[in-house]
Amino acid sequence: MTPIIQLGLGGVGRALARQMLNVAPKIRRRYGIDLRYVALVDSHGALAGDPALTDTQIHNILAAKEAGQHLDSLSGAITDRHWLELLPATIAIVVDVTAASNHAAPLAAAISAGHRVVLANKRPLCEGFDLFAALTERGATRYEATVGAGLPVISVLQSLIDSGDEIISIEAALSGTLGFLISELEQGASFAEAVRTAYRLGYTEPDPRDDLSGADIARKALILARTCGMNIPAYTVSAEALFPPALSEISITEFLQRLDEAESEIMSRFQAARANGKVVRYMTRISRDNGIEVGLRELSLDHPLASLRGPDNMISFTTRRYHDRPLVVRGPGAGVEVTAAGVLGDIIATAREL
Repeated sequence: MTPIIQLGLGGVGRALARQMLNVAPKIRRRYGIDLRYVALVDSHGALAGDPALTDTQIHNILAAKEAGQHLDSLSGAITDRHWLELLPATIAIVVDVTAASNHAAPLAAAISAGHRVVLANKRPLCEGFDLFAALTERGATRYEATVGAGLPVISVLQSLIDSGDEIISIEAALSGTLGFLISELEQGASFAEAVRTAYRLGYTEPDPRDDLSGADIARKALILARTCGMNIPAYTVSAEALFPPALSEISITEFLQRLDEAESEIMSRFQAARANGKVVRYMTRISRDNGIEVGLRELSLDHPLASLRGPDNMISFTTRRYHDRPLVVRGPGAGVEVTAAGVLGDIIATAREL
């Protein structure tokens, strides 16, 4: 049995558990690997199996979470022990699909004890570089879903590095939300209209400023840079916000009403680019000479990212081998099901290694 402890039962966590139940029998037949949840954990408690949770128990837990319950409300819940104490004597895989900011040290402790880690949570990789190294050295952690959801971004980058290639630069559009907004602007919508449409359709976070600030993209960029071996402190990475500071502290309702205050500057950037025969993309650029840049950039029409439309992500790797024609990865970079699938792929790959 390959024991799994999963931290987080939000949208991605529940989708992952459902996918796990569906594919576990196939993985058992194909590889002889028996993937089993030994514990499921949320922010209020945990439920553990003896030695593993049954499919019926997992279905009941998922139903309770869908109904808005926390695990501490369920019979047999564990509320007086940290999840580290639930780790078995054999090697387990700890899966973090939360957005918690205090998991890096416990995850590093699990690795120190010989366990393995799979992450969708970006935050543990964005603390001090020493913690990033502790989590990732010797391949102890897989973290594909932290950057491109289900897209093979980290695996491609690591393969390039492991095979001796030299990374010259990485240029990427890493936000489906901002990709949607930019496409709307290029089709004639105003900035305020585009944001309100994206919010109404559920394309943004509950607070649209979480997308428009670029903070999540900055975290993804930091993970890519650190994977390249760049020791960059998180506090040095800044992103261009697509709204003025005056709109930072007001309510969401008032923010949506006052979006016109951001209109003039954003639209003038797009109009200037169009006049120059170029396009605007919200992108990150990573290079050893210039570090990490995150924000709106004018691009020529022959740039790989210029062809990007809608909510897809695109990552362009320029390397010593892929110099004249960069290596490009493109596709959906967000969504509950594809993110869960990316995590599941990392779990299966880790189990096969074990």
